[in-house]
Amino acid sequence: MSAVDTERREALEAAGAGRSVAEVGDRTGAESSAAVKRRYVRRMFSEIAPTYDLLNRLLSFNIDGRWRRRAIDMLGWERRPRGVYLDACAGTLDMSAELSRRPGFQGTVVAADFAEAMLRAGRPKGGAAVQAVVADALELPLGNDSVDGAMVGFGVRNFADIDVGLRELARVLKPGARLVVLDCSAPPSRVVRMVYQVYFRQLLPLVGRIVSGHRTAYRYLPESVAHFPPAPELAARLERAGLERVTYETLTFGVTAVHCAERPAAGSR
Repeated sequence: MSAVDTERREALEAAGAGRSVAEVGDRTGAESSAAVKRRYVRRMFSEIAPTYDLLNRLLSFNIDGRWRRRAIDMLGWERRPRGVYLDACAGTLDMSAELSRRPGFQGTVVAADFAEAMLRAGRPKGGAAVQAVVADALELPLGNDSVDGAMVGFGVRNFADIDVGLRELARVLKPGARLVVLDCSAPPSRVVRMVYQVYFRQLLPLVGRIVSGHRTAYRYLPESVAHFPPAPELAARLERAGLERVTYETLTFGVTAVHCAERPAAGSR
């Protein structure tokens, strides 16, 4: 098997991984799947970091900034403007920078990502309020009940185990604090979904490969979206992770969705 075929197979395996141990049944297989995904995703994002922002703007038709702004609107940071907020899978710090620039925000954003190259690429955006930390979202270097809110922009889809990652995010939230998850979704309209599939499976991988020079990163993306839970299922999984008041809304004809959930207040359960 050629190197290209091996990379393509690894990308497809990684895209289909991320399920919980209960879903796949065999614990050894689940751990192996998670390890493949973690290794591939970390290497992939490290390699595409120099062109990541350019491709985000290009491939989303520059709408991705609007999606992030809507997610932060739902974070509820105004309740604790001096608080500590987690940006998990922070990438090139788009979400962190957007929050830190909000008028009235006087807190700290802990921007965590396990691909150091992504954090370095986004460092000019950060500002004094953003503290970048190299860390896996499934093993956060934060104490229980330690952050006033958390957000994940297009990162939950890349978790080596989605349920473990959601429980870890719930663990670090203070009682009453809010988690916001922004990620890709499947459009409900059949017509929009058909156009979306053509774009995602044919045009996006081609443009992504040409601009980034990476053979498989933008093949992984549509495959990972295809394996990602639909919005109602992700809402149910947030509840199973111990969160409550789970809501979501779809954006731009349903191609993305933003979920909002809260850690139960002390004494509510």
